[in-house]
Amino acid sequence: MGYQFKWARSVGEIISTGPLTAFFLVSLVYFYFSASPVSISGHHKSVFLAGGLNGQTAGVQGDDHIISENIGEEHMKNESSKVPPVLSCNFEDFRSDVCEIYSNVRIIGNSSSIFFTPDQTMDLEENKTWTIKPYTRKYDNYAVANVRAVTINPLYTSTEAPKCNKFHYITAIVFSKGSYSGKNFFHDFSDVLVPLFITARQFEGEVQILMADLQPVWIEKYRKYFNQISNYEITDFNKENQVHCYPRAIVGLYSHGDFTVDPLRTPNNYSMVDFAKLMRRAYSLERDLAINLVGDSKTKPRLLIIARNQTRKLINVGEVVALGEELGFEVAVNESSMHTNVGEFARMVNSFDVILGVHGAGLSNEVFLPTNAVVIQIVPLGNLHWISFNYFGLGATNMMLKYVQYCISEEESTLTDLYPRDHAVFRDPGSFHSQGWGAMGKIYLSQQNVKLNITRFKPVLTRALELLGDKNYVTWPDLSFCDN
Repeated sequence: MGYQFKWARSVGEIISTGPLTAFFLVSLVYFYFSASPVSISGHHKSVFLAGGLNGQTAGVQGDDHIISENIGEEHMKNESSKVPPVLSCNFEDFRSDVCEIYSNVRIIGNSSSIFFTPDQTMDLEENKTWTIKPYTRKYDNYAVANVRAVTINPLYTSTEAPKCNKFHYITAIVFSKGSYSGKNFFHDFSDVLVPLFITARQFEGEVQILMADLQPVWIEKYRKYFNQISNYEITDFNKENQVHCYPRAIVGLYSHGDFTVDPLRTPNNYSMVDFAKLMRRAYSLERDLAINLVGDSKTKPRLLIIARNQTRKLINVGEVVALGEELGFEVAVNESSMHTNVGEFARMVNSFDVILGVHGAGLSNEVFLPTNAVVIQIVPLGNLHWISFNYFGLGATNMMLKYVQYCISEEESTLTDLYPRDHAVFRDPGSFHSQGWGAMGKIYLSQQNVKLNITRFKPVLTRALELLGDKNYVTWPDLSFCDN
């Protein structure tokens, strides 16, 4: 992987940095070393497994993936004879259900039905089927409520098989855009773009995307990304009434967490570094490396402040700009929205060396930064340390970005204007977390803005300058500003 960490000299040195920092660092170590170095297939419990491929396409490569019916029937017979038919499903993962099928797969999108030929040794109950809601937030009942379920049906005899209208000799991937994607950048990446990369990158473009709950405007927004993933047009799964036949299909997307990739669980050990490279290639981003202040001390480092205009606003942004300029940064303020042109915003972000923002979806733009750039996340009140790190800090570190997390004090939160200082909002945030995301979010995400104490915050920007002068490509995330 090429990761080079600046290791602490001892466990005691880690602990001495503060208990919260130690907790995050131990968690990070666990993330990197807990998984076994095997492919995706090795990580799930199979309901049935008889032979099959491990991260390879069960088909022949070619220029045109749709072939005539007569040739297609013979091709699919040949392909299925090479590889014993397989159905392998993982229903135990916390984030998503996924089934992989190696067989004569027949897909009818508008009826949400997928058929396959089971192995003769497969002991199936009568009328056995498998049902999946192919969205990567299966634990969120609200998110999956409107996601259309897909049914996988075994074909016991050839007479039951629906007649193929189109034959393909590439792999099909069936999934839903879901409920949250299209509402903000974080869910676009966390729920679809990163999981699709994990699932499809191994095929190097020779894969067909069949997307349920498709929104054409959303597809166009990320068209350049999808063109890197697949060499073929995306099929609107809900509207497709023809029978499409494939030698292999994956139903659902693999997900390793929020906005991250575990290379030990991907074919070919693809990582968030590879995802970031793919995004830079997709949007023709020029900068691969951030400024090195040791070797380029005459050039000013560039600082981008990701503004928010609704909740969690940085209300004294002018003072932060002045502080940055005082320390030697060239500073700009900008805000991304769901209507932002992704390509234009990506090129703008790529021209900066540091981005700074209050916890929120705009920080997803870190994916466009050059390697070794710095991400500064401002964490509002409300025990949001772990959520903030999990959403953006872990992904940043895994993309070889340098990460600094700053937790505000009570004096820096506008919640002090709404609640007395002895209120549970300040004294017992856990009581709101225990009521669920809605209760917690209403207080700490929707009602809260931030007014930074410039004196208290100045060491954070100074630390960013130090990191830009650090030759190491990866350092431990700096969480020391959340220890007090």
